[in-house]
Amino acid sequence: MSQKANLLYLTDLYYPAKGRNYYEEDLYITSQLKEDFNILIGNPQQALAFLDKADFIVFRNTGPVAYYQEYFNEFVKVVKQKEIPTFNSFDGKADIKGKQYLLDLFAQDFPVIPTIDNTNNLHLLPQSDQYIIKIKNGADSIGMEKISKENFKNAKLEDKLIQPYIDFEYEVSFYFINDEFQYALYAPDKSKRWDLKTYEASAEDLRFAEKFIRWNNMKRGIQRVDACKLKDGSLLLVELEDLNPFLSLDVLTEEIRDKFIQNFNQALKEINF
Repeated sequence: MSQKANLLYLTDLYYPAKGRNYYEEDLYITSQLKEDFNILIGNPQQALAFLDKADFIVFRNTGPVAYYQEYFNEFVKVVKQKEIPTFNSFDGKADIKGKQYLLDLFAQDFPVIPTIDNTNNLHLLPQSDQYIIKIKNGADSIGMEKISKENFKNAKLEDKLIQPYIDFEYEVSFYFINDEFQYALYAPDKSKRWDLKTYEASAEDLRFAEKFIRWNNMKRGIQRVDACKLKDGSLLLVELEDLNPFLSLDVLTEEIRDKFIQNFNQALKEINF
């Protein structure tokens, strides 16, 4: 019998995520991987203490790293120095680095929600009575607010993103392992972001999502392309989660969930230690 690799699985099991139970998802995933790997579950803010035990690391539902940015930066530096493979790999260009990519993609005419970071550029946005303000290094809707155009003068907009308020139909998310599409979910009631249902992605939908996966060009990992469906049927990117996307495995059919775990397991087995 071949020796199992040691997997350090990082998650914050009891992070209070609105509408999501991290512990349920990660305990399920690790229960499915234990036949093929020796698994050590660790908190992301204690990861440095366990690196000598790990052949590779899976970085999962760890909460926004903005809460422990200095520790996370040190963790990434040490992992690279020791050449310990990680899944996700920390080479993405999207949410792992904050929200600057939304500005960059908008400037490059990608189908994203129009985004600026300076009121002098308001003319680049479609006319709107209300705007969404986001923190550049935010995550999980931290610091997000809606303000009227008239209140711009009184708002503190340093290091903030400005987007027009868009009356979309619903949000839809596309999930990938490496560059392979796995499944899609959507929120029929846009006021309930995490009340998700299975979404049958069209060929056009997949072309949209794959455009961002190709742009990100990440070596390995799970990515979630979050988009909003407009009234005309088109899609605009809301965010590209390339660090630790929640997977909502609990709402999948058994067949889709089993196939995802199988593909996840295989992707981990293909990592060279």
